[in-house]
Amino acid sequence: MAKLSVYIIAFNEEDKILDAVQSVAWADEIIVADSFSTDRTAAIAQDLGVRVVQIPFKGFGDLRNQAISACTHDWIFSLDADERCTRAAREEISRIIHDPDSKDAYYVPRRNYFMGKWIRHGGFYPDFRQPQVFRKGALRFKNDAVHERYEVISQKPCGTLKSFIHQIPFKNLEEIIHKANRYSTLGAEKLDDTNKKSSMWTAVTHGLWAAFSIYILKRGFLDGWPGFIIAFANFEGTFYKYAKSYLKKRGLDNFLKFSPDL
Repeated sequence: MAKLSVYIIAFNEEDKILDAVQSVAWADEIIVADSFSTDRTAAIAQDLGVRVVQIPFKGFGDLRNQAISACTHDWIFSLDADERCTRAAREEISRIIHDPDSKDAYYVPRRNYFMGKWIRHGGFYPDFRQPQVFRKGALRFKNDAVHERYEVISQKPCGTLKSFIHQIPFKNLEEIIHKANRYSTLGAEKLDDTNKKSSMWTAVTHGLWAAFSIYILKRGFLDGWPGFIIAFANFEGTFYKYAKSYLKKRGLDNFLKFSPDL
């Protein structure tokens, strides 16, 4: 009888972890891969009876690899704290893990809910990340700080679920700003690792292209103000990623290093 492990990566997600765990309460094993949260994330998870594994954050690639290693069953479902498994997805995943002819890894479509509405444009419907349902040993991540690359270890092509899960990517506008800051810092580190050149003009042009692509080319404007805010947030995140990389390479990332000519 096939069994399923679910891992949920989390850091200071006390407002989200309860709903995430409850949406997969049907799984055989639930692991919360926490990176030493300073709020009640770990305590809430433990109260729900799931296993909490503390993993020092060295980037999302390493975090996911260690979370996978902590899973004990043959099938794994990766769920982030801001995602919710639906009943339809649960039933489809159950069929997959009990079918001997199933593929080894599956992408999972996501529907995003933001500012009181379902987002249907801007590349967010359907929205995919790396394969989220896979046999243990079939997926390995690169040690990237963010937007982690991955390798599917299988002779079979990846499948795609027909059923959606839900994602609530932002609790409020403050979280959008927080994520833009955190992810741009991690993105700048990734740029530094690849030795890609950057400049302030690079920051501006890449930021504008990110917003234009989402808002115009992918018709994010059809989602109204939520679509505009998503596009603007992507401009900011992309701009600051390149700007931070540029300033760090020139030793200008600390503005307090001030040597006036007195």
